[in-house]
Amino acid sequence: MINSLIDLLDSLQSEEDCREFLEAIRWDGGSAPICPHCGSQSKEHYKLTNGGQYRGLHKCKDCNKRFTVTVGTMFEGSHIPLRKWFVAIYMFLAHKKGISSMQLHKDIAVTQKTAWFMLSRIRYNLRNIKYIIYGDVTQVDETYIGGKNKNRNAGKRLKNTRGRSLKLKTPVMGMLSNGRVYTEVIPKASKWILQRAINTFVPKGSTVVTDGWYGYKGLHENYEHKVVDHHRGEYVKGGYHTNSIEGFWSQLKRGIIGVYHLVSKKHLDLYCDEFAYRYNTRNLADGERFSQFLSIAKNRLRYQILILQLPM
Repeated sequence: MINSLIDLLDSLQSEEDCREFLEAIRWDGGSAPICPHCGSQSKEHYKLTNGGQYRGLHKCKDCNKRFTVTVGTMFEGSHIPLRKWFVAIYMFLAHKKGISSMQLHKDIAVTQKTAWFMLSRIRYNLRNIKYIIYGDVTQVDETYIGGKNKNRNAGKRLKNTRGRSLKLKTPVMGMLSNGRVYTEVIPKASKWILQRAINTFVPKGSTVVTDGWYGYKGLHENYEHKVVDHHRGEYVKGGYHTNSIEGFWSQLKRGIIGVYHLVSKKHLDLYCDEFAYRYNTRNLADGERFSQFLSIAKNRLRYQILILQLPM
């Protein structure tokens, strides 16, 4: 078990060490490789050598296709050494507010552009991971992420940008239940959009706690709807509150402002997934979270998709 960054650097000193570590995680201890092409798991897959040296290349005994442990993962086709990937992933997950591409490029000696792409690929593997089982009570809230009008040049400041204005900010919806949070970037905090998400995920008949925003009106038809009206000075009502989801919003905003400074609307969902994953795995040790991530990192984000306005 890797317990710290020092442990990682001491234990995984070579590419072979990193490959064997990844094999142990993805192949149930590494003794029986799993073919990513046909799914066959066997100790009898052929080991192929190059110049008499084995470097993790296998040939499937069933479909005859070649593979390594990185095929079908976020590392496939990457020219970046696994050891640098592992250090980047560990620091990204262990730092409560994340790590900037500028800092990462200094720490692991890659260009800032490469560091940005590495972090984006890591975030890409956290999207749509819903570590949340909705229980009897779900807190629902929305927040707004974006630039502040006061930081703009005097001649470029806009009017009426406070509150729920969409001129400078992007709305994000959140649902928190059983201590775990789910986020979704939404076009606007309308009744139809908010309640569509609630009806999709939250079990009917359970309790939903919200503030007094009009978008939540009518939830009583399918749920036990508890309203905590902040405008009336209410923050706890009958034992119900939205303090937990609001605490998560504080973490998200502090991370974006303090570490990333500015996040584009196009990539905001990936940053929300990043902070949601960290929040939902907060009870795991850093090494456990690192190993868990390696077991699920199956999506290979291509640079062309990242930089273009293409669906991810």
